[in-house]
Amino acid sequence: MSAAPVVVVGAGPVGLTAALLLARRGVDVRVLEKHREPYPLPRAVHLDDEVFRVLQAAGVADTVLARSRPMAGLRLLDGGHRVLAEFARHPDAGPHGFPQGSLVHQPDLEAVLAAAAADAGIAVDRGAEVTGLRQEPEGVTVTVGSWNGGRDRSVRAGAVLGCDGANSTVRELIGAAMRDLGTPDRWLVLDVRSPVELPVWPGAHQVCDSRKPATFMPVTGDRYRWERRLGPGETVAAATAPDRLAALLAPVDPAKVEFARSVEYTFRAQVADRWRDGRVLLAGDAAHLSPPFVGQGLGLGLRDVHQLCWKLAAVLSGDADDALLDTYQAEREPHARALIRVAQLLGALMTGGGRSGDAVRRSVLAAVRRIPAVARLATDSTTPPLRHGPLVERRGRAGRRLAGTLVPQPEVLVDGRPCRLDDVLGAGYAEITAGLLVRRADGTELQVEDPTGALRRWMGGASMVRIRPDRVVRSAR
Repeated sequence: MSAAPVVVVGAGPVGLTAALLLARRGVDVRVLEKHREPYPLPRAVHLDDEVFRVLQAAGVADTVLARSRPMAGLRLLDGGHRVLAEFARHPDAGPHGFPQGSLVHQPDLEAVLAAAAADAGIAVDRGAEVTGLRQEPEGVTVTVGSWNGGRDRSVRAGAVLGCDGANSTVRELIGAAMRDLGTPDRWLVLDVRSPVELPVWPGAHQVCDSRKPATFMPVTGDRYRWERRLGPGETVAAATAPDRLAALLAPVDPAKVEFARSVEYTFRAQVADRWRDGRVLLAGDAAHLSPPFVGQGLGLGLRDVHQLCWKLAAVLSGDADDALLDTYQAEREPHARALIRVAQLLGALMTGGGRSGDAVRRSVLAAVRRIPAVARLATDSTTPPLRHGPLVERRGRAGRRLAGTLVPQPEVLVDGRPCRLDDVLGAGYAEITAGLLVRRADGTELQVEDPTGALRRWMGGASMVRIRPDRVVRSAR
């Protein structure tokens, strides 16, 4: 029987990121993936600047950034593809040190993560399908059926992370179930390649038409994606008939592009009723599914493991007891539910209401698109703060304002050298004083200069801010 302190089930972006985060904390990790080869086609295409900080913690942010495209913002179109409103984003780094929105080809992301895992010496076993879990006082025994075509094998683990997607085997084995938060929504997804660059605006396009709502995004390189809601009983074959394709892709000529994939995809709004059973925990699509309207499906999963992995590492090292793991679902589920509700609301606002809704959208957008506050709201990547709890202490004026939020990541100077703030904070807890002295968990003290003033403005007079390893503010005074 082989052994590893943590077994991660699933070698997608969430599972591989979890493995890297744990390995960088000195935890031995093994990844089990039932598919023998990485999935070659894209699924998720969007990452925001908050999520890029998770990739930074995993050591791959700059490599991924080089293979992504900054998203120029959002255009809202009517059914004839005429622009109703445009909300632009600046392509430069936002408050977290990365573009506020980036488009990425998921197989590229997975290739970067897999290469980093190999460099870190993380074992990734493909063709290894988990068929059983047995909880024991000292950990979990994982049964793998017909390992690479051979006999069943067992793996002993101190903990198991179920990062195995929407049809999670781990979720089924612990007896957890998905709870619907809304009605499933059938969409046509077209992944397209073009031999020449298409003359399109480099942001997301949302067709706000109640009868045929659609989305378009130029992804990276020669890749583009179109999505359209399918009507009741409508098939992919009917939706991709020449006349319908011409209407969907206009002004792009369907005859001049290559269709890499045409598939029906059902978007769901769901949250698992239990994310933990002892030392078995769920993350990513195994724990929640979101509609696509705010592009947070993958981002939610990466946020899950960013928070979970430092807690799990502390428990495995003996620096914390198992009760710390109770805070995982307590913090992450409300945050996930809040973003799913935002996605549902935006979907309804942009595509609901029938023909009367279409008319209202045209008139309202004509009035509000020039209001700066509306533009900021439409392009802001900030997600809701975590609620008050054992690890979020909203006491005092500064604590009520800052606790539960992410500390921003401006470029700062240490001894005259430019640095990203997360690299200065280190891997554990850290404090920042009013004088911009950073005190790390290991006792190191570093004086920071803030050339743009962004960090001082964010602190807003607080004398001290205490920051968790996942860059969430625990307390402030």
